[in-house]
Amino acid sequence: MAVHAFIFPGQGSQAPGMGRDLAEAFAAAREVFQEVDDTLNQKLSKLMFEGPPEELTLTENAQPALMAHSLAVLRVLEREGGFKLADRAVVVAGHSLGEYSALAAAGSFSIAEAAGLLRLRGQAMQQAVPAGEGAMAALLGCDIDLARDICAAAGPNPEGKTEVIDVANDNGGGQVVVSGAKDAVARACLIAKEKGVKRAMMLPVSAPFHCRLMAPAADAMAEALERTMPRAPAVPLIGNVRAAKVSDPAGIMRGLVEQVTATVRWRECTAAMTALGVDSFIELGAGKVLTGIAKRLSPDANAAAAGTPADIEALLKTF
Repeated sequence: MAVHAFIFPGQGSQAPGMGRDLAEAFAAAREVFQEVDDTLNQKLSKLMFEGPPEELTLTENAQPALMAHSLAVLRVLEREGGFKLADRAVVVAGHSLGEYSALAAAGSFSIAEAAGLLRLRGQAMQQAVPAGEGAMAALLGCDIDLARDICAAAGPNPEGKTEVIDVANDNGGGQVVVSGAKDAVARACLIAKEKGVKRAMMLPVSAPFHCRLMAPAADAMAEALERTMPRAPAVPLIGNVRAAKVSDPAGIMRGLVEQVTATVRWRECTAAMTALGVDSFIELGAGKVLTGIAKRLSPDANAAAAGTPADIEALLKTF
């Protein structure tokens, strides 16, 4: 029998049209989207279904939208297939904001609580660094150790001042993302090419996520999570920061605060899940980014994405 991990996508997987076919096909999905709309006092579902893309991509919209899509898929699985996450999964995990989706799926947060926290998280991350002062870049064909060396070399500017630049995501398969002050990230791209990195490209993001510049946002999330404490999940979470199982609410809360400024250790998270015997990765929500990573990092495992009615139908046939 397959050993399943349910995984939840992060920012960048959003696109206009997301969730629309679910809403048209299933009352359970419509209920999730309505609950998020009501919580945020915004027709976020309309923005998800119709765009415009530039508004959907805003961090404060993209984060709760991605969670809503993921949880809508889960609710349809529960309603249509008699599916229970605790009976099917040994662990859950999510990439960055996807950690909130994973925790909502496992019962640590309600959908309304997750929506409110992600709206605040998105706003706080956007406000932490003035527009135009931060940047992120993907280094392709680069491992984590080389990326750290590149960050160390890129930090000092020509005037001798050291600017912030950190490893933001270690996605595995030779893909590492760096984040920090705009000029430092630009220097990192040049240094990466000098060091033989296959490709270094600036990313179209609105803020430098997962670096030390996000400290004000981490403080804001610490305060918010004191007001909305997570509950113990039905199945353990593999946390982004430590790439290890966590079930106690205090540990979950600590990880959610730390991950705002820390590296998303997704390569190690995937390895930790494999070490627990996981041989089936199921991505719930928008896109197939994590499915692709799972196939690269664990080629012997099954990996599938479920974000549409057809995907759900196919997935239910495997259980």
